[in-house]
Amino acid sequence: MSEMTPLSPEEEARIREGIASAVLGAPEGLAESLEHDPEGYLRLVAATRTGAEETSRLLCEAVQGARAAGHSWDTIGRLLGVSRQAAQQRFAAKSGAVPEGSPERRILTPLTAFNEMAALAEAGLDRWELIEFGPLYHAVEASDRQWEYRRVPLAVAGRRRRMEADGWTQVGTDSFPWSYFKRPLDPPANDPSVNDPSVNNR
Repeated sequence: MSEMTPLSPEEEARIREGIASAVLGAPEGLAESLEHDPEGYLRLVAATRTGAEETSRLLCEAVQGARAAGHSWDTIGRLLGVSRQAAQQRFAAKSGAVPEGSPERRILTPLTAFNEMAALAEAGLDRWELIEFGPLYHAVEASDRQWEYRRVPLAVAGRRRRMEADGWTQVGTDSFPWSYFKRPLDPPANDPSVNDPSVNNR
């Protein structure tokens, strides 16, 4: 591993091979078609463009994750081979993207990758429901119930389906490398079953 990258040459090679395999392998029959079909090369261009767009999106989210983990723009810029200013101009989240709006809405910030789940756990017990998130912040709204939250790696196959079967709901879309889920801990305050023994004894 060099000073410029925390990855070994072997790790970098495996990532490159994995991306190439995904581009060639995801479109059905693409690799085979390149032996005889000129149209296959247009499909290859389209597949490569999709792969480039996705890796660009993942890079943006990875940089925002590094910022949330406390790393400086100077460090990130060196890793990307650009100046601190260039990295910040390209990847900095736009300020003011999530207005606070009203007393019933709260922005939890600044958060890091290491303290966000503790902050969410506390907010959930105080009846704040997570509605959206971004780099260094989570937006919550007042709720009539308590909430619990989970953060799971995207790479865990089948995890989302299992969690949904257990009553968890995904919040927003995936944010590489995490997915965020919420689940109510108790019924809403106006639920008749809360104070009605006949309902509880059914």
